[in-house]
Amino acid sequence: MDLDYAIRTERPNFKKWERSNRMSLMIMKYSIPYTIRGAMPEEENAKKFLSQIADRFVGSEKVETSTILSKLVSMRYKGKGNIREYIMEMSNLVTRLRALKLELSDDILVHLVLISLPAQFSPFKISCNTQKEKLTLNELIAQCVQEEERLKQEKVESAQLVSSSHDFATKRKKDYKVKRAADKGTSQPKVQQKQDQVITCFFYKKAGHVKKDCPKYVNWLVKKGKLLNFICSEVNLALVSNHTWWIDTGATTHISVTMQGCLKSRVPTDAERFIYVGNDNKAPVKAVGLYRLYL
Repeated sequence: MDLDYAIRTERPNFKKWERSNRMSLMIMKYSIPYTIRGAMPEEENAKKFLSQIADRFVGSEKVETSTILSKLVSMRYKGKGNIREYIMEMSNLVTRLRALKLELSDDILVHLVLISLPAQFSPFKISCNTQKEKLTLNELIAQCVQEEERLKQEKVESAQLVSSSHDFATKRKKDYKVKRAADKGTSQPKVQQKQDQVITCFFYKKAGHVKKDCPKYVNWLVKKGKLLNFICSEVNLALVSNHTWWIDTGATTHISVTMQGCLKSRVPTDAERFIYVGNDNKAPVKAVGLYRLYL
């Protein structure tokens, strides 16, 4: 069946051409996707319909040439696979460039192949570059395959040994203990008697606890009206007490306005209902949460 008869000829036999044209249109319309078929204008001529499809998929020769040439120049043989197939792939790229009207000679291809070979082929590359006669592509393929086989035969299997310094450290520790024992036998050790330090409260003048843990000192501070402690994490406060600890966490916000990332939360106690700022203003506390702070 001459299904492509209508595409190859210009209506020589109307009956034969009409059937071939109708069958060709039917096959093409049912073979291409609906999105492409719907974008094409109605056409009764199969040859013109095929030309319209070809016009929609015309590519830029400059872009394709640049892509193929960039791939050819950047190719590197990593020693995996077959070097014959690798050189044939580079030759295929050169053939595609020639079809795009970019002529590259076989001599340039030979030099590109030699440049792309790894360091194991360095003696081979030196030998090829010092020859007076130019190598053809077929000769280069044969010599590269021979050189690859030679490198595989000369390749020596090796294993990396990793040793730990644990045994060496243990030996040094034992030698140190023996030396210490010898020193103890020859010289009298100096014994220092450590006197027991008595902890005394500077406020109550009694032994057994320090000033900050003294209950009488805490009661005295409460009666006097001084805060037991005051912690500041913001440096823009106007007035702070002289009994203030300054904390620099590196964070820009210390009061969270969202519960995202909160590990757990609780209702604030009566003493935690409000947050006071430097100008005596206060803000209500909705919840006290626990966050993980990464410093």
